[in-house]
Amino acid sequence: MANTSVRIRIEATDLPGRSCPGAPGFPGYDDIHVAVQRRGRPGELLDPVAGDAAGAVWTLECTVKAGPDLPGPDLLGPYVQGGPGARFVYLSWVAGGAGGFTMFRRAKLMLAAVERDTVEAAVRGGLLVARLGLTDVKGHPLCAAVRPPLVTWSAGPAGPGA
Repeated sequence: MANTSVRIRIEATDLPGRSCPGAPGFPGYDDIHVAVQRRGRPGELLDPVAGDAAGAVWTLECTVKAGPDLPGPDLLGPYVQGGPGARFVYLSWVAGGAGGFTMFRRAKLMLAAVERDTVEAAVRGGLLVARLGLTDVKGHPLCAAVRPPLVTWSAGPAGPGA
């Protein structure tokens, strides 16, 4: 498989709302949003979406590196974090304010947890789709490492608007 390109489309539902209540050791936040964080630039966020939106969709352009020294297709791009075999995408939870956004929590969409067959099909079709809800079992913004079954990965054709 030669180096090629693929899009990752993240389709999120079940956002937790605009407020995250405080708890012991956690101050709570208002005017919360979620966005994709750029690699190496935590303050650079792709398309912040309000925490009370019906859903959110982000599309990331990636390059797929392949070679005999790699265990499988390796996704790279400005919003892909981590090293080979441990790639992920950060969804950053931020609170608004007069001075801009302040990050308070992140979810890591673990690309390394995507089945190899699904990644290979996505490379052929041009699109890898992640579908997930963004509210955890406590009603807070989803955080920590996110793997199936909390996220469902599929491959599809990267047609117009994909």
